[in-house]
Amino acid sequence: MSLTMILPMSAFALAASISPGPVNLVCLSSGTRYPISQGLVFVTGATLGFVLLFIAVGLGLYSVLAVVPGLSEALRWAGVAFLLYLSWRLFRDDGRLPAGETQRAPGFMAGALMQWLNPKAWLASASGIAAYTSGGELHQVLVFAGLYLPICWLSLGSWVYAGAFLRRYIERPNILVAVNRPHCQARWSLSGC
Repeated sequence: MSLTMILPMSAFALAASISPGPVNLVCLSSGTRYPISQGLVFVTGATLGFVLLFIAVGLGLYSVLAVVPGLSEALRWAGVAFLLYLSWRLFRDDGRLPAGETQRAPGFMAGALMQWLNPKAWLASASGIAAYTSGGELHQVLVFAGLYLPICWLSLGSWVYAGAFLRRYIERPNILVAVNRPHCQARWSLSGC
């Protein structure tokens, strides 16, 4: 594979990995709430979960979804339920940061599973495979996945570090609530959200 293909693949992987999405927001939250090392465990799980999803899509997982009745619909509804769950958690959050080690950060398995329920991960996998590989050719898929691995890990890790940096500015619960619920805060003055 030539450098003319590796550079666009890398740029695509960076754009897909670093742009905001559910996994990135959990990384930011982990950096804000827990020690960086715990956030990086989640990052490692999310990265490996995504790479496995990417390879599976590259080897024809979408074909299986078309053949098995109801599987595509079940995954879609699982993704919807997952996003609603995350939204509910953000809405109900009181903005207090944990003191000490009383709560555990999302771990490796949570990160890996989260990617399989993440609509952004499915879209990035399908569009990346379609744009940069030739119909399931294993070598191309593996090279692309090999590029994704460090790029995704570093991108998600940067969200953890950004959260750790922001932690000093959001020690007050009302600031974190305002960050978690900006649409609600804007309406609150009008409707009592």
